[in-house]
Amino acid sequence: MSTGFIFFLALVPAIILHELAHGYVAHLLGDETARNAGRLTINPLSHIDPFGSVLFPLMLAVGQILAFGHVAFLYGWAKPVPINPFNLQLNGYRDPRRLMAIVGAAGPAMNFILALLAGLALHGGQALTFLVLFIEINLLLGIFNLIPLPPLDGGRVAVGVLPLRWARGLARTEQSGILLILLVLFILPAVLGQFGVTFDPFRAAVSHILPWAERLVLTLTGNTIGN
Repeated sequence: MSTGFIFFLALVPAIILHELAHGYVAHLLGDETARNAGRLTINPLSHIDPFGSVLFPLMLAVGQILAFGHVAFLYGWAKPVPINPFNLQLNGYRDPRRLMAIVGAAGPAMNFILALLAGLALHGGQALTFLVLFIEINLLLGIFNLIPLPPLDGGRVAVGVLPLRWARGLARTEQSGILLILLVLFILPAVLGQFGVTFDPFRAAVSHILPWAERLVLTLTGNTIGN
């Protein structure tokens, strides 16, 4: 089985369950928007965004091949789960901003839970390559989505916990946030790399955070870590 196919098998459930977690937590908090839209399902077709999941990654790949002769990075997203924050309540308590932070945190939390479950499954001694890759993918998704900038989940959490004045300012960056993330974390490092300039803040951060997170998952799930 090819590495690319194993990667695909690990990536799809990690993304789907991430999105499903948002919708299900919103459902538990009283918002039925995701359920009524048919998004509380593990059917991958319900979560595919024609632009974000297919067209945009294809455009990135073709553009990089034409410009650099190879693909340096890819980026895409699933169809956002529809949520009405004004429907959210907890024991009669309504606070759309803070309850939306809980819904936002559910996606990365799901990825971290999946990484822990995969760590427990390692004890079975089967499908080790898949499980190790599944752990890495879920940790990466969780860490990336915790970047505190809308429309990422970390941005929604930050909007929910920051003082209102700061939260409003951060919330206004949602339209440009994804462009800023693409520019600083992906496009600029790829372009500068063609001129021999090393600038890759996300890769640099992940090179420290991911090994630590992997060791933590293996330790918590009782797996032996070599020296």
